[in-house]
Order: sequence, then structure tokens, then C-alpha cells
Amino acid sequence: MIRLDSIGHQHGQQILFLEASAVINRGEKVGLVGPNGAGKSTIFRMIVGQEAPDQGQVAIDRGVRVGYFSQDVGEMKGRSVVAETMDGAGPVADVAQELEKLQHALADPAQADNMEKLLERFGDVQARYDQLGGYALDATAREILAGLGFSQEVMDGDVGNLSGGWKMRVALARILLMKPDVMLLDEPSNHLDLESIIWLEQFLKGFEGAILMTSHDREFMNRIVKKIIEIDGGDLITYTGDYDFYEKQRALSEAQQEAQYERQQAMLAKEKAFIARFKARASHAAQVQSRVKKLEKIDLVEPPRREKRVLFEFVQPPRSGDEVAKVQKITKRYGSKTIYDGFDFLVRRQERWCVMGVNGAGKSTLLKLIAQETKPDSGNVALGANVKLGYFAQHAMDVLDGEKNVWDTLSDAFPKASIGSLRTLAGCFGFSKNDVEKKVRSLSGGEKARLVLARMLFDPPNFLVLDEPTNHLDMATKEMLVEALKGFEGTMLFVSHDRHFLSALSNRVIELLPDGAHPYTGGYTEYVQRTGREAPGVHS
Repeated sequence: MIRLDSIGHQHGQQILFLEASAVINRGEKVGLVGPNGAGKSTIFRMIVGQEAPDQGQVAIDRGVRVGYFSQDVGEMKGRSVVAETMDGAGPVADVAQELEKLQHALADPAQADNMEKLLERFGDVQARYDQLGGYALDATAREILAGLGFSQEVMDGDVGNLSGGWKMRVALARILLMKPDVMLLDEPSNHLDLESIIWLEQFLKGFEGAILMTSHDREFMNRIVKKIIEIDGGDLITYTGDYDFYEKQRALSEAQQEAQYERQQAMLAKEKAFIARFKARASHAAQVQSRVKKLEKIDLVEPPRREKRVLFEFVQPPRSGDEVAKVQKITKRYGSKTIYDGFDFLVRRQERWCVMGVNGAGKSTLLKLIAQETKPDSGNVALGANVKLGYFAQHAMDVLDGEKNVWDTLSDAFPKASIGSLRTLAGCFGFSKNDVEKKVRSLSGGEKARLVLARMLFDPPNFLVLDEPTNHLDMATKEMLVEALKGFEGTMLFVSHDRHFLSALSNRVIELLPDGAHPYTGGYTEYVQRTGREAPGVHS
């Protein structure tokens, strides 16, 4: 269906691909993986013809329709959300436009002389529209938009009023409605809440076409893909299986290559030692010469190419009192909407609460109230004895000084820390030697999030309040953060749409529902087992 045949490609001095090949067959669901900057987006652009390989070719079977969802959604304004979604539906959208023009023409008195011809054409176009499922298109578009979290009211509103994240959802809805033969999905679960991610999973599982996707969400990838294409040092390596299988196979392959490399290095060292010892002796000249020729013919085994993962270790925070945060009889309203009415909640030392709830249930509001970023209309929120609170929210990235570089941001925050410890900190959060010189204003959203987390966790508070801390983080940084937080001895309260993060770190769940708050002893895994759902309102 799609073939990448011996492609070579270079960006400036960086070689992305060297005689790399891969195949995507009809109906396959494939995950595309590789470190940041390896060329994942370049592969997508090559397939849709936005970029051409320097060598080799990208071949697509005749008649195959490709839908491409990227993080660059372009301009959207001037029509309703549902109209914008339907505009991306492929051939049926073109027929719909002609049908609309014909309707206007039929109502125009100036076109009276052409009425017979217009009516004939209108009949043909109407039949074609019906054949393509056009009359069900509005309902299907609304069903997809509802799955992605849109209310009916927002669907009928101007798409231009939406934030960037919600426009991303519209762009994704367009591709899903289009139902192409192949979907190219670049981080489709970014900007989605847990309910929408689970809905999207079900949609993609039932999709009959092929999918090539990238994602930083391990669970999402595992549940959809059955094949992995990895970009590794300019090559494309294919694994048959989900993401977990790929990780195991890659680790096994690396271990085998490491052992083979070590064996060869030991053999080479032995041979070279013999040559060095006897090269001056005439009696051993033939043996020395034989071994020199043998070494010249050996195919050298390369050491494994591995992403170096640096683990972050917490300086353990001072102990807090047993009652960390107490919420008593709070009421909180936004306009006419009541979020909390007489709400009570207690967080005890070393509890790790994850907050579950649909959009608008008050998850972020609860975190803001406890972090004292907002005040309740009535009631009381109090922190316990010796509580040092650290609050991470998306707006925390806005308070970074754009003119400072990464290194100065960290060293100014911790003037007494050693250069070595700060370099380790920067490395843990994905900032290499060159990256630490980057100005904050030039950082991506993910880089800014990593910098804020690094600054927060180097001298950690004993009560972490985290609102979607894994947004924008790649899989390697998420894994590092999860492993680091597993060893954290303080208390946590967090919202996340990442099920791996939820499962690994929570030991309590509070579910916010219209009929009130429901606390659960046990973490997210136990919550799913007990309720039979992965998120409020979503049934497994």
C-alpha cells in the first residue's frame, strides 16, 4: 500500500535516513517510534508529498486516499465547528459544496432561463451526495465531535472562538470523518482528556483502513498498533507486535549485540596483544602476519546505539504533619455553574490522590483551591503543619523568564548547587550540553514543561500538586518522571490523562461526579477493577 524503498534524506549536516526501507500494508495499524529529531514527521511529510527523499522513493498504490493529522492545524475561522469538520470529509465535501451552490442558483430569479438544466444537474448531484452518505454526514460529524469532547452548543459555534488545543480536536475530527484508506496521525492524543482518548481508541480499533501513528502515550499505542517501525540511526527497523513487545525485543537485541560486541573486543584485544608481543621475533613472523591478515578481514561489530537514559534521584523532602491538606465545606461557582457545594476532602501524609472527572467536573479547580491559586466562595482550605507545597500547572510555563537560557534558569534557582549536580539534573530532564544554552523563549511546550518540573523537583516540596504534568512529555521523559516519583516519600495530588502515570503512582482515587465526590481506597488500577470503567462515564 505504502512503500519506502531505500530512502536517503539529509537535513543540513544531519543524516536522517540512509538506504532505509519499510512497508505499510492494507489495514495495518503501525506505530512509528524514535527519539526527538529522528525524522518521524519527515516520514509523514514524505508520504503526503510535502517533502521528497534525496535518494530512493516513496511509493503509494494507485487510488489510495491518505489523511494526515499533524500538530500544525492552520487557520480556522468564519464557520461553525461542525461545518469545518464536514469540510474535510473528502469527495463528499466537494459534492456538498456543489449542492449548496445549486440550491442558491435555483432560488435566484436571474437563473430562471437555466432552470431546467439546473434541476437536472441538481438531481444528479443530489443522487451522488446520497450515494456517498452525505445526508448522514452531519450526524456522523456530530457523533465524532461528541466523542472528542464537544458539546452540541460548541459544535454550532464559530470555530474561530476555540483555543489551539480545541482546534486540534477539530482537525482530528476532519480526518476521522474523512475515513481515508490510510491515516497518518502525528500525536493524535495530545490535547485530549482521558474520556476522549478512550473514545478515540475505540474508533481507531474499529477503523478498517491502515494507520501510521506516533504517540507519547504508551497505553494508547499498545491498544491500537500491532506493528512498530523504529527509526534507529538512519535505518527503519520493523517489529511485529505492540509497543511493549517492541521494547522487550529491542532490549533483547541490544543485550545480544552488546554481548557479541564484548566478545569480539576481547578477541581483538587478545590478537593485538599477541601481535604486539611477537612482531619483533623472526621465529613468529608467519604467525604474526597471519593474525594481522585475519584482523583486516574481520567485520567489526558495532556497539548498540542506545539513547542514554539518566535517572533522577530525589533529595527526600522534610516530613510534613499527618494531615497535609484539609478542605472543609467549600462552595465554588463560576457564573451560574456550581462546581462545589459543601465539599469536604482530606489529604493525609504519603497519600497519592489522582482526581478523576469529566470536563468541567472541577478537577483543576480542586488543585487550584488546595494550591491556594484561587479562593472558595465559602468554606475553608488549610495546609497542615510543615507542609511545603509545589504546584505544577500549564500556566507555570508562562512565568519562566524568556530571556534566560536553560542553564541560567536552573543555576539561578539553585545558586549553591554544584555544576555537576545541575548538569545531571538537566540531563535527566532531556537537556544535553547544547540544549542548556537555548533561550527559554525558543523552547517548545514540552521543553518548557521539563524545565519547570526540573526546577520544582531538584529541591522537592513534600506535597506535590500536579495538573497534567505529562502533557507534551516524550515517552522517555515520562518514564524517567514515573520512576523518580515512585521513590518520592512525600504526598501527591494530581490530574493526568496518562493511564501509565495514573496506574504507577496513585494509591487513592477521588471521582468527581454530578451526584458528588466518590473516594476510593487503592490506586487507579483498583478503581478500574472496582468500577468497570477507565474514566467517569466511560465503560470498558
